[in-house]
Amino acid sequence: MDFMQRGSHQAQAGAGVGSPAEPGSGGHGKGRGRNFSWLRLSTVALLFSVTVLVVSLVILAVTGGPHNESKYVNTKELQAVFLNGGQVYFGNIQNLNEKYLRMDNIYYLRVNQTVQPNQSTSAANNNDVSLVKLGCELHGPEDQMVINRDQVIFWENLKTDGQVAKDVADYVKANPNGQTCTTSSSSSTPASTTTKP
Repeated sequence: MDFMQRGSHQAQAGAGVGSPAEPGSGGHGKGRGRNFSWLRLSTVALLFSVTVLVVSLVILAVTGGPHNESKYVNTKELQAVFLNGGQVYFGNIQNLNEKYLRMDNIYYLRVNQTVQPNQSTSAANNNDVSLVKLGCELHGPEDQMVINRDQVIFWENLKTDGQVAKDVADYVKANPNGQTCTTSSSSSTPASTTTKP
């Protein structure tokens, strides 16, 4: 009988060694618990990083990012916009982004060359430059322009004491009711005339 009891004690002791460990009871269960908590911690860190990245991108998009040059437009002054083809427009930039530039109150320069038989006169004296208000051209444009940004070389704010700003102010004083287009053969009415020296 003694043999029977010994065998049952050995069987019970052997069962503890060979049986799989239950979670939290020691052995391999603790390793799985640690792996699970590292996985959970990594997931939380990854989600936090993604959230911070998304919030940063939204803030960057709202503030305009590094290409937000519209903050440099002085709304109290005129701007000059220089285009690829050599044309320059003066007016007020109303909207400026990476795709287009929108402006109104537009003026541009027109050069009238006079042909004289006297060759001794310099070519600079033969050019009469006029500042023209947009709107009375043959095609009858509105006083607003939308320009593709890839056509703009650069733009700048104009000082109020510059020649263009003074000529525009004089034109506005002389035409308090706005521009009146004539039905004559001329395509537009000059805002003011200046002659190059």
